[in-house]
Amino acid sequence: MACWNYDRTRALLEGRIQPEGIDLNYLNLTVEETFFRMLRHREFDVAEMSLSSYTMSLFMPARPFIAIPVFPSRVFRHASIYVNADSGIAEPKDLIGKKVGTPEYQMTAGVWIRGILSDEHAVPVNSVTYYSGGEEEPGRPEKLKLDLPAGIRVERIGPDQTLSALLAVGEIDALYTARMPSSFRTGSGNVKRLFPDFVAVERDYFRRTGIFPIMHTVVIRRDVHERSPWVAQSLYKAFAAAQRETYEDLHETAALKTMLPWLTAHVEETRREMGDDFWPYGFQRNRDTLATFLRYSYEQGLSKRLLEPAELFAPETLESFKI
Repeated sequence: MACWNYDRTRALLEGRIQPEGIDLNYLNLTVEETFFRMLRHREFDVAEMSLSSYTMSLFMPARPFIAIPVFPSRVFRHASIYVNADSGIAEPKDLIGKKVGTPEYQMTAGVWIRGILSDEHAVPVNSVTYYSGGEEEPGRPEKLKLDLPAGIRVERIGPDQTLSALLAVGEIDALYTARMPSSFRTGSGNVKRLFPDFVAVERDYFRRTGIFPIMHTVVIRRDVHERSPWVAQSLYKAFAAAQRETYEDLHETAALKTMLPWLTAHVEETRREMGDDFWPYGFQRNRDTLATFLRYSYEQGLSKRLLEPAELFAPETLESFKI
């Protein structure tokens, strides 16, 4: 299995929790490497995967993967919209008609950002021109072939250009991305966030919608699942057990297990806002969030039909036994 090193999966990485019946070899790889190798070459039996890429893979002839309702990455993405300080963009509607960078049009962060801007701020998906390519390194391709409606314009940046540098000098006006661009980290002032007070904006968004955006899921190669369908439940149970360990660590006050001085206050605030299980796994608790994402994927020309959330997952993981 290829997956990044998260607190919520570390018990699997370190072998303290083992999926029933599985001798798990956990490869700690960055998400970009995992996604590229799994989508291009099907290298792993199981892998963390971009929710958008996985959704698109369901329209491939062979449908190479099947997911379990585990979500290693969730992120509110209002903080991930960056603008050039001289672009004249002061509020979301100012994005209309602008040049907007995105490392890959189909990346999950971009799907959520475009959908939220459309739903919440009246910025239609087809109201900007998108420019794709490497954020920090030239030559990043789309991992999956795009076949977009005519009204959605996506152009490639030059083979020696990067989106971060183009944003800094104003050759693009904005950037929708998962990773913070280096041109923002330098603190030069050339690049700023569209929502400087993003925590308040994201908290308000959650209060109104109940959505904590899902970025990644976990997929099994379909041939592995067809040969041994029981692995879906074994993996799901193991991921859930590893997450429970992390919840317990976050609640520990005798000694802080995470290097955040005010961790306890942050955890208590999060529980007040989002409940005790603020990062839910499983199908039922996430149905509405998944339905919203699938609508965005369809509206943005990535899905060829509007999928139902249950179509994403191994059927064995949609319900569990009761005593």
